[in-house]
Amino acid sequence: MRKKVVCFGEIMMRLSPPGQKRFIQADSFDVVYGGGEANVAVSLANYGLDSYFVTKLPANPLGDSAVNHLRRFGVHTDYVVRGGERIGIYFLEMGASQRPSKVVYDRSNSSISQVKPGELDWNTVLEGAAWFHVTGITPALSDSAAEAAIEAVKTAKSKGCTVSTDLNYRKKLWSPEKANRVMSELVKYVDVAIGNEEDAEKVFGIKAPDTDITAGQLSIEGYKYVASELAKRFGFKKVAITLRESISASDNNWSALLYEAGEFYFSRKYPIHIVDRVGGGDSFAGGLIYSCLAGKGPQEALEFAVAASCLKHTIFGDFNLVSIDEVEALAGGDASGRVQR
Repeated sequence: MRKKVVCFGEIMMRLSPPGQKRFIQADSFDVVYGGGEANVAVSLANYGLDSYFVTKLPANPLGDSAVNHLRRFGVHTDYVVRGGERIGIYFLEMGASQRPSKVVYDRSNSSISQVKPGELDWNTVLEGAAWFHVTGITPALSDSAAEAAIEAVKTAKSKGCTVSTDLNYRKKLWSPEKANRVMSELVKYVDVAIGNEEDAEKVFGIKAPDTDITAGQLSIEGYKYVASELAKRFGFKKVAITLRESISASDNNWSALLYEAGEFYFSRKYPIHIVDRVGGGDSFAGGLIYSCLAGKGPQEALEFAVAASCLKHTIFGDFNLVSIDEVEALAGGDASGRVQR
């Protein structure tokens, strides 16, 4: 029987100028859909898991489009609630070279931000589930969304699910102080924590020493400190930290570390020429969740997750549309990019 995984969060409409045009140059926008937990759900469906995405969407054609987009990639939408005012939107201007990408949100009063505790029957949603995933974005949307997220993780824990969260701090949605207060409650029920250097610092005040992300300088000892401190403070069974060295908007080095049972594991490092970096962290989370459920050991699980997220950077849109075979080929050392005939 395929293992059931449930992801809870917001799916948004993404509008971006074609190619790498600036907003001011745009005469049209490309439309895709995506969002932290939705991106994870699609990855897990691609890997053959019974993947469910839970959200609230407006009962209108745009809500229908988002639902159909998820179904297109094999994600179950049985528990999507319909209602509320609107779908959230974000505008993305793709950066290049030394010009960074820019995001403009238009998500105030979105349907998911109006979700309330008790509106979702979590006992039914999580029946038979092996894993539950939520990010720090969902509780940042509104106080009621935060309450619903905490209700969800409590129920998941009580039903024996492994619970994961990507800390995913978004400064445009809430302050570090509020993030700390809400996430400190939510992570009481979390087994696996995923994040990067900014997440740990902004949400919990845990900073990697000797690290300057703007300059692209990483300190492995600093990140080992962050991972072990998160595990010690909150009792996480696993802590994964993605390590991005930003050479420019177009080129990054990408790797990660995993801390489990007092041991550190480090992945190989990939130099990436970026097509679309949105969803990179989510594709890492999807790869890690799949690997854990597939029974992979810590090093193998980490290598799969990093290879999956490396490939995501080469794909337009928020979703990581790759197969297990493609990820395993890269994780196994085939990074040539040669044409497959």
